[in-house]
Amino acid sequence: MLFHIAREFVRGFRMLHFIGPCVSVFGSARFREDHPYYGLARDLGGRLAGMGFTVMTGGGPGIMEAANRGAREAGGRSVGCNIQLQHEQKPNAYLDRFVTFQHFFVRKVMLVKYSYAFVVLPGGFGTMDELFEAATLIQTHKILSFPVVLMDRAYWQPLTVLLEEMVRAGTIEPEDMKLLLLTDSPDEAMEHIRQYAIEKYHLEKPRPRASAVLGEKG
Repeated sequence: MLFHIAREFVRGFRMLHFIGPCVSVFGSARFREDHPYYGLARDLGGRLAGMGFTVMTGGGPGIMEAANRGAREAGGRSVGCNIQLQHEQKPNAYLDRFVTFQHFFVRKVMLVKYSYAFVVLPGGFGTMDELFEAATLIQTHKILSFPVVLMDRAYWQPLTVLLEEMVRAGTIEPEDMKLLLLTDSPDEAMEHIRQYAIEKYHLEKPRPRASAVLGEKG
């Protein structure tokens, strides 16, 4: 088991080492192409690629596919960290490079390691896990204070109520609320990322998208 986990880490590092500054986009695998959230993720993927970021997702369908698709259509780079599930999740068709993991915790390390911002669209348990992984690492200073953007205020409003209750209970600090930007506006999201990722960390535009589609599984 230990050898297999170590091998997964090494394979991930090798496959993703040269992908450039990324933004990880999280969201449900269940939204189809005709859903408004799919269209929003596709638009955001294109905008992020236009800013020079590699768009990184969990590599599957739904929001992940849409964000990768938008990046590919905009001429940007698109990568995925896929996961082996009981009902196998296939990598989507819009990836320049992907690697498939067996363990969620290894996958989350990869999604965080290469990212300078996190964009979170509506999703379920997996999306919440990824959101709070990023927020916890930022809160505890295990990673730098990268921007975390939650898209669709109405969807996330119940979460904000819970977070405000946490502040009242003293389980998080008031300034922890500032770790998350809630917005309905792609323009506001991109400006937030430009200010708190590109300018703050003096990022340079990465190399053009690789022409070959590369992948590794197992």
